[in-house]
Amino acid sequence: MTRKREIDLTQGRIFPQMVRFFVPIWCGIVFQQIYVTADAVIISKVVGESALAAVGCTTTFINLLIGFFTGIGSGATVVIAQYFGAREHSMVRKATHTALVLAFIIGLCFLILGLLISPWLLHLLQTPADIFDMALRYLRVYSLGMIFSVVYNMGSGILRAVGDARRPVYILVATVVINIFLDLLFTAVIRLGVGGAALATILSQAIAMILVLACLYRERELPIQLRFRELRPDFRLLWRITRIGLPTGIQSTMFDLSNLLIQASVNFFGTSTITAWTAYSNISLLFWMSVSAMGTTMTTFTGQNFGAGNLDRLRRGVRTGIALAAAGCLIITLLTILFRYPLTHLFATDPEVVQICIRMILFLTPTYITYMCIELFSGVIRGTGEALVPMIITGSSICLFRVVWVLWILPLHNTLDMICLSYPISWCIGTVAFLIYYKKGKWLTKRLPAAEPSKSN
Repeated sequence: MTRKREIDLTQGRIFPQMVRFFVPIWCGIVFQQIYVTADAVIISKVVGESALAAVGCTTTFINLLIGFFTGIGSGATVVIAQYFGAREHSMVRKATHTALVLAFIIGLCFLILGLLISPWLLHLLQTPADIFDMALRYLRVYSLGMIFSVVYNMGSGILRAVGDARRPVYILVATVVINIFLDLLFTAVIRLGVGGAALATILSQAIAMILVLACLYRERELPIQLRFRELRPDFRLLWRITRIGLPTGIQSTMFDLSNLLIQASVNFFGTSTITAWTAYSNISLLFWMSVSAMGTTMTTFTGQNFGAGNLDRLRRGVRTGIALAAAGCLIITLLTILFRYPLTHLFATDPEVVQICIRMILFLTPTYITYMCIELFSGVIRGTGEALVPMIITGSSICLFRVVWVLWILPLHNTLDMICLSYPISWCIGTVAFLIYYKKGKWLTKRLPAAEPSKSN
């Protein structure tokens, strides 16, 4: 028997089970949005709008690293969810410890990479000279906390894989409050500028990592208890995690690389446009993180039911997920458009910046629904252990398309509207491709988890 905070997604009514799992993840997204928004507002109001632009120049690269690891981490989530659904608890324990070792190694690699390539990257992105030093300082300080961020995200993924979506939210709420306090302390009181904002972030991430490891260490009823003497990789499981996670990580990296190219194109238009783009990016985060939460929900739901062999329940869950995602997408779209001016004024007051941001909102927000199925079907297909096809579809229909657009189409009419237009077109192409592959159903007949001897329950 599991405690109330854990949800067994292999039995019970699908809609309430899915909602109970989704809501804590969504609440976590709201608090994450509060943190991101508060961070941007504090930087903009205390340090200056040029500092916000400097931070905005680094965001895509940071998201690239985090996105790559999140992809790798999804491999661990899928493996643990499948074994948990199949009641193979000894394999859940081995996969948990293998995943944590992998997270520490990846975090260390990201730390070194961020410190070494920061100047080269900012030059590559055509970062304006007036904000270059601030952007470099922020990126280097932020890189020092990569281990904390990666291990925390892996630990949260492990908890969600066994149906525990609440404790990661509790940890996130605590660290958001701490981060906002430290942001104000380091920027408004001690006056450390953008470096202080980055320092506040890495300290709060360190606390989050400690808390999630404490949850795993104190776990007694579920087979994910952290035992330091067992922190060694099982190479068979490491291969399985990597086989699922690496294509997902590459998919995320390709996505972010195409966004880096978009960011470089935006930078061409100057600091006002960069600031407006950064403000719009913060405003749109609620949608991106919400649809990502739905994808996480579907991955865990699929993994547990696929492991348990409940294929009919899996299909019914997909239909429920589509309905939930569509409703959430429409609500966020309407709220963003209705409150576009107060949302924009949270990040910028310069009339030129505000006007550019409003134009982006009205252009892109109504097209959000064209992206919804990409995240949802990608999460479902990945939950069965099939990660290569989602990578190929996303890489070709979205990422490759944007590269072609920026390099060959955009020069024909180099405007901000043309940059924005690449998003809905690529989303439509990706949605159609995923629908075709989903309907064929081959993803559902592959890679059923092999039976493993259970040594302990």
